[in-house]
Formats: sequence, structure tokens, C-alpha cells
Amino acid sequence: MGWQSRTRTLQVFDTELSADTVEWCPLPQWSHVLACGTYQLQKGDDKTAEDSTAPSRIGRLYLFHCNPQPSFIPPLTETQRIDTPAILDLKWCHVPISERPLLGMATASGEIQLYKLMEPQQGTCGLECELRAELGPDRLALSLDWSTGRGESSDVRVVSSDSAGSLTVLSLGEASLTALCQWKAHDFEAWISAFSYWDTQIVYSGGDDCKLKGWDLRMAPSSPTFTSKRHTMGVCSIHSNPHREHILATGSYDENVLLWDGRNMKQPLSETAVGGGVWRLKWHPSQEHLLLAACMHNDFHILHCQKAMEGQDAPCPVLASYILHNSLAYGADWSRLPLSNSMPPSPQEPPQTSIGLTQSAGHLRIQYESPTASFDTSLEDDLGQYIPDHTCLLPEKSPVPDPFTSPDRDAQSLSCLMATCSFYDHMMHVWRWDWSPEKEKMPSEPTPSS
Repeated sequence: MGWQSRTRTLQVFDTELSADTVEWCPLPQWSHVLACGTYQLQKGDDKTAEDSTAPSRIGRLYLFHCNPQPSFIPPLTETQRIDTPAILDLKWCHVPISERPLLGMATASGEIQLYKLMEPQQGTCGLECELRAELGPDRLALSLDWSTGRGESSDVRVVSSDSAGSLTVLSLGEASLTALCQWKAHDFEAWISAFSYWDTQIVYSGGDDCKLKGWDLRMAPSSPTFTSKRHTMGVCSIHSNPHREHILATGSYDENVLLWDGRNMKQPLSETAVGGGVWRLKWHPSQEHLLLAACMHNDFHILHCQKAMEGQDAPCPVLASYILHNSLAYGADWSRLPLSNSMPPSPQEPPQTSIGLTQSAGHLRIQYESPTASFDTSLEDDLGQYIPDHTCLLPEKSPVPDPFTSPDRDAQSLSCLMATCSFYDHMMHVWRWDWSPEKEKMPSEPTPSS
């Protein structure tokens, strides 16, 4: 049986400052709430030597209310904006804290800030800064993750990585956010840190030293439990699968998504070339085989990972792509809001386009710029040849798999609401992906002879 995959734009929002992170609230009662973080580098006027110090980094936190019911009215309504230090990452706690949602923010000021979602009498939700903790001087907080990925509410902790290459684990108390431990994990920027959601004493990290590492918090993390050099460039995304134990997804500037079994980190289960540096990876909230990837210079893709998770050592086919951003694809997240099966067609719906990188007569130059503006990586060798060459292309088109595993698959379909954001064009898009069985064509009626 064939399947149809369709993406449709619902709304585009100009964030004014460069957008790099977007997160839907995972709690059922507040799943209509969306947060978006921005990052803007402001250079000084260089009037004097004193003025020409490090540039300032500013940001803004946006809060939206979403109503995705079928209509021609844009689904998002902005309810709040807060000027902040530049934001590198946002993550909602997966469980309510004191019966309220809590949003964590990693900032360029080297702080982890926690915002509580309040609901005033007029019914409009708003964020209030509740707690904050400094990671240390002269560093940027680059990422954070909560230990609550599988909905466990005991011993709530946060792990963060920073530009000094360190990791910090913080404990959330009733009125405090306290650092439990901090250690040097990577030689350069530690782009990403993440908990194993199945054993929250295990932490993973990735850095600009091209290394993926694991840490056991019970062993006083002076040395990693493993170090992998399987990625060939900086490791910048890690996400533990909340539905399947031991399954881990990682992404890198080397333009590959790797799937791992946490019990054997010597060799990945699969490797998928996605044609762009993989800045963020997100597993679907309920479908264990679906993985959303923000691929910097090559848009946003939904990967189907069932065969790889079953140990078949095959690249993960792309089910759908969203190609309407015009800048670096950084932030991406799935919504948990239910969608109806009908939706008016969007005038911005992209044409059916093949996925991949097309090279012209010359070579393709890709200049990677980190959101911290701390380094550039040019994917060219000394002779001006593009590297990697063949590895940047997506796998050859394969039959689109069925993402459902239940016996009654013929009657199933899937509709998802997504939010994505891109950097230099400072845009956030809300769009939907519909995945449904392809209707069989009825045989045409015979034409009666005259």
C-alpha cells in the first residue's frame, strides 16, 4: 500500500532577531503554548580601544498561544516577549513543577534561567523568571536538557554544556537551582549535553573536538565511560529516545545523523547523510520511529528509523522535508496538539521537490557559522574542492516506509503540527505534516459505444 506525505505552511512569524530555538510545551494542559528564543550578535562602534572589547549578545524570548483548528486565521497569537541575554537553547520540563510548566533557558551570559508559566485572571499565559544559576565566568551556556524526558518527576535535574567545554549538572529544589557537579568534558565548545531518559545517572555530551562522550554521574565524572570519534566534525545534537530504551540519536557538522544502541557505543546502528550540519534532533512525542532533524544548510527533515532501530544497518529514509526557510535551519520541535483531518490548503505549500544538494558546474561551498560567532568552518580543501563530497548527498530514493507498527495499519494516518526557525532571516514557521494511506484509483467506467 502506498502512502502520501504532505507538508503545509500555516503561519510565518518574523522574530526580528536571529531565531535559533523553538519549543512546544509538552504538558497536555498547556500543549497550545509555544516558546521561541533568539540570538543577536551586536558589535561595538570601535571608537576607542576600550570600546572594542567582546561584542554583546542580546536575545528575546517569545511566547505564543496556538489554536490549530481549521480556519484561514493564523493559528499563532503572540502573548509575550521578554528581552533577555542571547538565547542558545530552550527546553520545557516534561513534568509540572508546583503544578505549573517550567521553561529552562541557556543564555550567552553563562546562566541557566528557569521561567514559570503563569496564568493571570484574564486567561493569557505569561512567563516569569523563577530561578537562575551561573555556570561560571567568561562562558556561554550552549545547551540544556531535563532529566524528566519519560515523565518522571522525582529528583528533577538539568544538565548544561558551555563554551568553555564544561558540563554542569544542577538540581532543582523547592526554591533553588543548585550546581551538583561541573567538569571539563571537551577541549573546545561543548555544543550539546543530554540525559539518558532511561537511566538519568547517564549523561551524553558532544563538542567541537569532534568527540561524543558518555558520563556516569555515580562515578564522579572525572573520566568518560566512552569516547567516540565516529563523527568527523563537531558534535552538536544528541537526543535520547523516550520510547525505546538504549536508542540514542546524534548529529554533527559532518552532515550525518547516527543512531546508537547505548549498550554498544563502538559502532552506530546506522548512518544517514542529510546534506547539512545537524544542529538539532527531536524524537516524535509518541511515534518511536520518527526523528525530526534541523539540518542547517539543508532544511528540515523527518526520518523514519525503524529498520535502523531493528539492527538492519540501513540509512534512515526521509519521509518528508520542509524547505521554505531561507537561512540556517536551527530550531525544530513537534507539537502534541491534536489536529483534525481536514485543513484548508496553504497558498505557501511547496512544490513536490526532490531532496538533496544540487551542484552546479563549479563546486559547492558551504560556510558553517556557529551561532556563538566563535568559529567558522569552511568545507573546502586547499585546492578549493568541496568536502565532504559524496557524503553530503542524501541516500538514493527508496520506497517510503510505513511508520506504523500496529496490525491495523490500513486505517491509520498521522497529522503533526511543527514549529521550525531559521537564523539570519529571523523567521519562525508553523506547519503541519500529514501522512496518510494513498487512495486506490477506481477503474474508469467503460464508455458506451455509439
